[in-house]
Amino acid sequence: MLRLAKVLAALVLVAVAGLAMAWATSPDPRGNPASFEAAALVPQLAPLGEAVTLAAYRGDDGKAATLLVTGFDRASVTGIPLAVLGATTTGDPLRDLASLPRLPDAADPLPASPRLSLTYDALLPSAPPGLVHIGTGTNFPEHAAESRSGAVFQFPKFGSATPARTRIAAQPRILLDYEVELCMRFDRDIASLADFDAAMKGVFLCGDFTNRNALVALADPDNLDSGYGFSDSKSGPGQFPSGPFLVVPRDWKRFVAGVRMTTAVNGDMRQDARGREMELDFRALVEKALGDMSRARFLYRGAFHRLAPEGRITADMTVMSGTSEGVIFTPPTRADLIEGLLAYGRAGGPASGEGLVETVKSVFVANELASGHFLKPGDRVSHGSDRLGDIVVEVTAP
Repeated sequence: MLRLAKVLAALVLVAVAGLAMAWATSPDPRGNPASFEAAALVPQLAPLGEAVTLAAYRGDDGKAATLLVTGFDRASVTGIPLAVLGATTTGDPLRDLASLPRLPDAADPLPASPRLSLTYDALLPSAPPGLVHIGTGTNFPEHAAESRSGAVFQFPKFGSATPARTRIAAQPRILLDYEVELCMRFDRDIASLADFDAAMKGVFLCGDFTNRNALVALADPDNLDSGYGFSDSKSGPGQFPSGPFLVVPRDWKRFVAGVRMTTAVNGDMRQDARGREMELDFRALVEKALGDMSRARFLYRGAFHRLAPEGRITADMTVMSGTSEGVIFTPPTRADLIEGLLAYGRAGGPASGEGLVETVKSVFVANELASGHFLKPGDRVSHGSDRLGDIVVEVTAP
C-alpha cells in the first residue's frame, strides 16, 4: 500500500512538473506577424485616366457637396467643386458624378479656377451615411490562417462612419483591435449582379475596430459564420473610420487589385497588403451577400437581424473587403489553457456553476488585458494607401 502511494505521488509530481514546464515554455505572442513590401508606401493621386478621385465636404450653404480632387498634401486637399463642371448637387458624391455627361478625362482642360483647398478636418466621410454595412471576415488567406477559418463569411456592421481624421475611445477592460480594409459603395441599390455591373462604384479606404472581449464571449471559433459575435464586436461609435477620398475607377477590378493598404500603430508597421490578395473580389462578395439576405440570423444586442434590412444592398450601405494579416488578437496560448484549467479546478470544477470554457475565456481576457499590448489611450493608428489617402485615428480615454 505504501509503495502504491509512493507511485501515485511520483505520478502526481511528474504531472505537475509537466504542467509547469508546459506553462513556462508557452509562447506569449503580442500580435500576429505580417509581411511587408520592401518599397516605402508613396501616397499619390490616381491619374484621371485611371480613376476619378472625389472628396465630400459641406458647402457655404451647409449642404454636402463634392470636390474633384486635383492634389493633396499632409495638411489639405485641393480640387474643383464638381458643380463647376456642371454636376448636380445631390448630397451623394457618386450621384453627383453620374449627373455629368461623362467622367472627367485626362485630356479635358480643367478650369484654372475656382480651386478649393480644404483641411482634412473639413472633409466628410467617404463612406455612405447608412447605419448598417456589410462586414467581411477572413477574405485574405494569411488572416484566415491567423483566425483558423476555412471560408469567407459576412455579417452586418452597425453604426455610422467617421471621417479620415477621427478618434475612438478605448473603454476600460476592453481589448481594442484594429483592421485596415478596402470598401466599396454604389450610386444605386444593388439587388442583383446586373445591378452591380451597371452601378457606378466608389472605392475608399476604411478601418474596422474590434472589441475582442465581445468576440471571445460570443463567437463560435468552430463556425465563424454562425451569426454570433461579429456584429456586437465590430459595431459602435468610432469603429468605422473612412478615408478622405472616394475613388471611381475606370476599371474597378484592375484598380482594386493594385491598391495597397497599410496599418501603423505609433509609427510601428503592422499590416501591409494589396487588393489582389482578396479571396473574393467585390463582385463575388456582393453575390455572396445577395444569397444570404432572407434569414434574420445575425445576433446584435440580443436581437437577430438580416444581413441587409431591406433585402438588398442599398446605396447608403458599404461592402467591406475584410482585412489582411497582422492584427493584434491571437488565440489562447497553452499557458492560458493551463491557467484556465487550474482556475476551474480551484473554483470547484463542475460544482462551481461556471463552465470550463467560460473560465478559460475569462482567464485569457484577463491575461491579455494585463499584457497591455492592445490599443490604449494615447495610441495613434494610421491606415495608409497609395491611391486612397490615409486615415489617422487617435485612441482616447472614454
